[in-house]
Amino acid sequence: MLGEYPIEGRGAAEIAASVERAVGAGELEPGQLLPPMRELAGRLAVNPNTVAAAYRTLRERGVIETAGRRGSRVRPKPATTGRDLFPDVPAGVRDLSSGNPDPALLPALAPVLAAVAAECDRAPILYGADPVEPELERMASAELAAAGVSEGPLTVTSGSLDAAERVLLAHLRPGDAVAVEDPGWSRTLDLVPALGLRPVPVAVDGEGPRADALRRALESGARALIVTARAHNPTGAAVSAARARALRAVLNAHPHTLLIEDDHGHGIVDLPLHPLSGVTHHWAFVRSVAKAYGPDLRLATLTGDEVTVDRVRGRQRLGPGWVSRLLQRTVVRMWADGVVDGPAVAAAYRARRDLLVDALADHGIEAHGRSGMNVWVPVPDETGAVSRLLLEGWAVAPGARYRLATPPGIRVTVSTLTPEEAGPLAAAVARAVTPARGRVQA
Repeated sequence: MLGEYPIEGRGAAEIAASVERAVGAGELEPGQLLPPMRELAGRLAVNPNTVAAAYRTLRERGVIETAGRRGSRVRPKPATTGRDLFPDVPAGVRDLSSGNPDPALLPALAPVLAAVAAECDRAPILYGADPVEPELERMASAELAAAGVSEGPLTVTSGSLDAAERVLLAHLRPGDAVAVEDPGWSRTLDLVPALGLRPVPVAVDGEGPRADALRRALESGARALIVTARAHNPTGAAVSAARARALRAVLNAHPHTLLIEDDHGHGIVDLPLHPLSGVTHHWAFVRSVAKAYGPDLRLATLTGDEVTVDRVRGRQRLGPGWVSRLLQRTVVRMWADGVVDGPAVAAAYRARRDLLVDALADHGIEAHGRSGMNVWVPVPDETGAVSRLLLEGWAVAPGARYRLATPPGIRVTVSTLTPEEAGPLAAAVARAVTPARGRVQA
């Protein structure tokens, strides 16, 4: 079962470390089945409870997953490895798989960084300074209030995923269930089990998470919900006014749910925000600057109820301390100078989405892309579709990265798609999908 690799150790910590080392080294492959606990206990001459404790530790670290009588196996994306989310794209292939913004729509950083660096040289930020730039707090709070987000204290994290991790750890324990969008952001789907939490899929349509699916998830015991407000990755969904009312009604019946809203699309979408914040006792609303200002600007603002924000701040003080004030000042200056024309950027991405969605419709192919930089195309066989498109010179992302229980699909990043490419790409998708459809009908 495990080839020549022996799992070693006498205590639970040693056994867990042995498995984790093997996974990190690639000696235990993703999806590989581990021995039943009693079998491994006999092999190591230890109590079965010791192996059970080791497996529990590995689950909580996001290394393995357990499926009842089907046993325990290495997770498809174990947290202990450095596996690349974006595999290399062969030379000569058009890359529409990465999810990156269009570099041509990102602002120039050099003049802003130079000005801020000179300012920090004159008055360096030292230990003990306020972790949040006052002007950033003022500007961000004003924008959030104008968008209808509930009032609360504000802090800064290193991006939206960092915020989500800190909020989850502030309230939940390993084994707790978290309602997640399905399909949903691959990093979130990896993060939740890596924290020892259990993801519960909530179906998504063009208007966001479905209220009936959320109700079932919360009634089944989910203690938290992570929802994307706009520019949903991978489907482009955006929470509508009607859907927000329906979701708030469900959450109102479950006020102890921890709510995390991710508005990473702020600045690149032209659809209004319909927040859910404030309907539950504990909530967090997160906005990152990565999509509009650059992925390397690892900064997000986080507001929420006082308990949640205070816990995040406290834990942050014990780790990184704060997000660089130089970085915060850089963002403030870009906001103040209006270096990003948000409506123009949103219009550019909308035009590119519409081009592909319309071109696919001409071939009878269903596609979704209401906001953001991606288009989601349901397909009968995503592995076959991705492979055939690669042979035709197009690299797209397989939907398996983004889904738990929903049917197969592919994600196409349209951020740099040109009008000349939309037609040929749609035709290639039609050819890639048609053989699979024929096999399904046969």
